[in-house]
Amino acid sequence: MSIWSALFVAGWLTIGLPTDPAYAFVWIWSAVIAWNWGRPWRSHLGFARDWLPVVLLLAAYNLSRGFADNGAVPYSYDLIVADRFLVGWATGGEVPTIWLQERLYRPQVQWWDVLAAWVYFSHFVVTLAAAVVLWMRDRARWGAYMRRWGFLCAAGLATYFLYPAAPPWWAAQNGLLGEVARISTRGWKEFGMHGAGNMLNAGQIASNPVAAMPSLHTAWALFVVLFFLTSTRRRWWPLLLSYPLAMTFTLVYSGEHYIIDVLVGWAYVGMTFLVVGLAERWWAARRARRAPTVPTGSVPAGSGTGADAGVAGTTGPSPTEEPTAPVSR
Repeated sequence: MSIWSALFVAGWLTIGLPTDPAYAFVWIWSAVIAWNWGRPWRSHLGFARDWLPVVLLLAAYNLSRGFADNGAVPYSYDLIVADRFLVGWATGGEVPTIWLQERLYRPQVQWWDVLAAWVYFSHFVVTLAAAVVLWMRDRARWGAYMRRWGFLCAAGLATYFLYPAAPPWWAAQNGLLGEVARISTRGWKEFGMHGAGNMLNAGQIASNPVAAMPSLHTAWALFVVLFFLTSTRRRWWPLLLSYPLAMTFTLVYSGEHYIIDVLVGWAYVGMTFLVVGLAERWWAARRARRAPTVPTGSVPAGSGTGADAGVAGTTGPSPTEEPTAPVSR
């Protein structure tokens, strides 16, 4: 892991942060190999087998977003009106992005810009890292996690096609809003890591500018928290729930999303857990109905099952016991 960490930092500083699905998969797979160095290669190949469809789906998702607008003018004014209706009472009738940047944005990088850059980057790490840990610890729970995550991404992608919407920075560039700076990655400059955000910036330039509704950044953040919330002690809940709130602040402040985008993204998370949970219960009930049942009284004598196990009729050793070898005299 020390060797992996050194190589990762070197790649981070020279190439950039691993936000591309294929590039991220290489680092994730090598991290799993480094962590479980003593396992046979069959186990490591099993990771590639399970994760390759996920990588292909994420790559297709990233590519398909670029075709969501089909050259049409994206929705923007609707989102501006919605944000002014939701929080205009607290921002003097202004959209939250402009209100925040008027009070916090400075030509020089501030400490909150650094924090916002890290929170923004966590979108590309936290969800995948949680999935990797689940894969190593509990494959059944990993499957439940990936089914919900895949449904959430598919629902977001479908919405991008049905309702292409532009973020605040796009609205400002096209004269629908006042001046908005896109500043989600400027915090790296404070550390002198100008190359660290290369892939983030390149991804932003190549990404679809009409994929604002819903905000999958905040949706992924809330999804991860809710998935593990019930298995976490309650004293940690405020800390966990602060993560999607921090992501919301980052995206609104940096000009990436409106408040309405965030709320719809959270609604999609709730819909995901509801729909996938119902589908899983339906599938489990269907399998239970189709499973073969053993008629009452059909258990052969001497099988030692049920309430009679270990009593009369048992003809051999218990499955948990070793047979006693004959003693030679």
